Amino acid sequence: MSKIPALLTIVGLTLALTACGSSGTPEATSSAPAADAAFSECTAPGAVSDGVDVTGDFGAVPAFKFAEPLTPAATQRTVAIKGTGTTEAGAGSLVGVSLSVYNGTTGATVQETTYPTSGTSETITVGETFLKGLVRAVNCSVEGDRIVTVSTADDAFGADGNTQLGIAAGDSVVFVTDVISITNLADRADGVDQPVVPGLPTVELADNGAPTITIPDTDPPTDLQIATTKLGDGAVVADGDTVSVEYTGVIWGTGKTFDSSWTTVGPTTFVTSQVVPGFGAALVGQTVGSQVIAVLPPSEGYGEAGNTQAGISGTDTLVFVVDIVGTAATPAA
Repeated sequence: MSKIPALLTIVGLTLALTACGSSGTPEATSSAPAADAAFSECTAPGAVSDGVDVTGDFGAVPAFKFAEPLTPAATQRTVAIKGTGTTEAGAGSLVGVSLSVYNGTTGATVQETTYPTSGTSETITVGETFLKGLVRAVNCSVEGDRIVTVSTADDAFGADGNTQLGIAAGDSVVFVTDVISITNLADRADGVDQPVVPGLPTVELADNGAPTITIPDTDPPTDLQIATTKLGDGAVVADGDTVSVEYTGVIWGTGKTFDSSWTTVGPTTFVTSQVVPGFGAALVGQTVGSQVIAVLPPSEGYGEAGNTQAGISGTDTLVFVVDIVGTAATPAA
């Protein structure tokens, strides 16, 4: 089964769905989140990004040269090759890229992704689930652009750095990004309403599409329950696909929201095989434009260990409401 490339496993964030972490315990919101400058404004070029010498053809591994250390006061973005595409990436866009990353402080190569003759190597969502420096790189781009972005540490790995990637605390990062495709997604599921399934939680949607989930006054089911609340007519999600969703998760026993992508701008993107089992199962076979409700017993969620960071115990049944807004085959590593 294809795996998401190592770099984006690190620089992307899949909130509380993976076994390794959580984004906290945000509550569902009825108003749109405040826009972040990383994707509400185009990042300007500057002397530092202009000074990175990148050569080579679009779609091939670039050759680069710069005088380290690079110490920009703010993240800078220079278009080295201007594309001819007419669709501009903005908040919520899926941007298919080939991507090379360098340590701006030491000049070392961090990673160069594959440069296929067709398709893309990575998919970046213009939203809050990726490093701001990487979002700034692709925001405002068009197909065919090669973009050189010099990211401050604050927009990259910050004061902690990332030892796995060879980036020390405070290091700047250089992204060289070839933009291959741009897909602008719907901001919510737009499928046809389906009959309510008796015994499952009910869903009420705010004006912006964020769900409020009401738990019935009964014991939770002991096996995985999945129901389609809106039926879309888009592409079918395959096992191992990279999907883009908006979702909210609550605990059956308390009704408490432990995670919600609706508190950030843009959808969350992840691989169906790299989330908790019941969440992946709820998506595979569904269609883009659909909304799904899934009730996960502990064995389909975090098991006996639970997820203490998200406030989930080993006996908690979880409820997710998920809007599927995009899907694509995951590139091979």
